[in-house]
Amino acid sequence: MRILISNDDGIEAEGLQALAKALAGQHEVVLAAPARQQSGMAHALTVHSDIEAAQYKDLENMGITGWKIDGTPTDCVKLYLEALCEKDKKPDLVLSGINQGANLGSDVLYSGTVGAAMEGYMHGIFSIAVSLDFFSKMPFSEAAAIFANELPKLMEREAEPAFLNVNFPQILAEGEPKFVYGSVGHRDYLNAFERIERDGKLFFHVGGEIYDGYNAMDSDISICNHGRIAVSPLMIDMTDYEALKKYREND
Repeated sequence: MRILISNDDGIEAEGLQALAKALAGQHEVVLAAPARQQSGMAHALTVHSDIEAAQYKDLENMGITGWKIDGTPTDCVKLYLEALCEKDKKPDLVLSGINQGANLGSDVLYSGTVGAAMEGYMHGIFSIAVSLDFFSKMPFSEAAAIFANELPKLMEREAEPAFLNVNFPQILAEGEPKFVYGSVGHRDYLNAFERIERDGKLFFHVGGEIYDGYNAMDSDISICNHGRIAVSPLMIDMTDYEALKKYREND
């Protein structure tokens, strides 16, 4: 299988490197990832400046080729698929990650990791975003090996291309990896902006403490909190069909 891997932490990130190495033995792996940190870029696209792309050769000894792209995660996937990829070498799968930090609940709307996978899905390719909780004791290499082993099962469940969000918890329950399908929960942050006054100017730094509130037991947040690996099928059609039906009825 031909696999394109991207991320939002940058092409040198440990999570991406671990995922590439775990899959390279059995698959043809190509990288197209940001030259630098791009977290929180969601599905942003560069439109007012040029995007530099350079060949990435650091893992060529493992048969892994790639592109180091000075753009957003979405730029990387879109540019590779539409401009850099040979016509007869379209990927069978697009992966994004492994991200350093969970992308659970509402974070899927802000995540560059999810944004990169979304771009693959928009091109009709099975796409998966993969993240590891920031406070997890599990090394990226272990998470990558577990994911690589489960990948065939994740893909065989769907007859058509799917868009999945996978999150590894802080600690695996009973020390055993178990993938559980669930919905997207709700996540918010308290004190999200730190006020900073410097040189007579006012600045704000994004941060904050996680506040999840109530989440159903089948939500991705609850699944991870119970030591399971959460898998959430996502979609890009944002139409509110119930509201649309009402508007049409009253038209």
